[in-house]
Amino acid sequence: MKRQKTTIHDIAEKLNITASTVSRALKDHPRISEATKKAVLKAAQKLNYQPNHIAAALRNGRSNILGIIVPTADRSFFSSVVRGIEEIANTARYNVMICQTYDLYEKEVATVEALLNARVDGIIASIAKGTENFDHLRKLKDKGIPLILFDRSNDELEVSNVIIDDYLGGYKAVEHLIQQGCKRIAHFTGYKKVSIYRERFRGYREALEAYGIPYDESLVIESNLQLEDGRQGMIQLLAMKKRPDGVFSASDYGAMGALQVLKEKGIAIPNQIAIVGFSNEPFTSFSEPTLTTVDQHSMRMGNAAAEIFLEQISQGNKIFIPKKTVLKPDLIIRKSSLKKDS
Repeated sequence: MKRQKTTIHDIAEKLNITASTVSRALKDHPRISEATKKAVLKAAQKLNYQPNHIAAALRNGRSNILGIIVPTADRSFFSSVVRGIEEIANTARYNVMICQTYDLYEKEVATVEALLNARVDGIIASIAKGTENFDHLRKLKDKGIPLILFDRSNDELEVSNVIIDDYLGGYKAVEHLIQQGCKRIAHFTGYKKVSIYRERFRGYREALEAYGIPYDESLVIESNLQLEDGRQGMIQLLAMKKRPDGVFSASDYGAMGALQVLKEKGIAIPNQIAIVGFSNEPFTSFSEPTLTTVDQHSMRMGNAAAEIFLEQISQGNKIFIPKKTVLKPDLIIRKSSLKKDS
């Protein structure tokens, strides 16, 4: 037979006290003596008591659980954002529930539904690359559950978001390459339906324009920006009659793939082809040569998202005006692009 879960009534019976006393002791109520609290905690541990958070959420209207949705947890950028969220959320006694979508729309929809069923008090999310229909996110708004987007956002949803200035990051990257003497600069971009890649591309194009360099569509390669995409993109560029002398990748992974191919073919970096990535993944400081990149301030992004959530949840049923926080990116200059002192 299936073993029944221990309840506060079982603890109360064992200690010969009321269930309400057990409940208060577990919540560290000031009117319950320290001796009673210790006895309750000891009994709870011995009986393997597991609190029913969903039932508590139904009773109290709060679960003290914050849902976090990321495309993938194995990227330094996203794990660092999660750490930044936890840093703030934990101080307010919130636990976090982390879910991955693997950049799939269907997985994102199912994840939102699962978090709703878990009675989370709010959700902080980065939209999957495959998401074009946002009805599941509008559902959160309709239910009055705070939704804060980070990195990949959507203005149509009219919710709070925390992003970096992707346009400025792209502009700075290309401007740096130009200042290093590059005149034919290629760009690895992600799929343009994703706002961050549109903005990085816009920064790339406007930097070229500002310095009088003609835009050449053949130098722009769109892909999923993984390591293999960077390799294939670099092979494609090297097959051109007139090779580029600089590459700006909207992802460090794409930049690293390009760097690998150049090293395999004995092409000097940065003297023949200079490379700049985006995101400041940890491996960028260990590669050979080290990789110039754009720092997205992921910890600060997570901090800011969590602070907005706490501010919104504290207002209860009052109307909360969505906030847009835009962080300024920093260009981290390393050997892969440094042809001369700036």
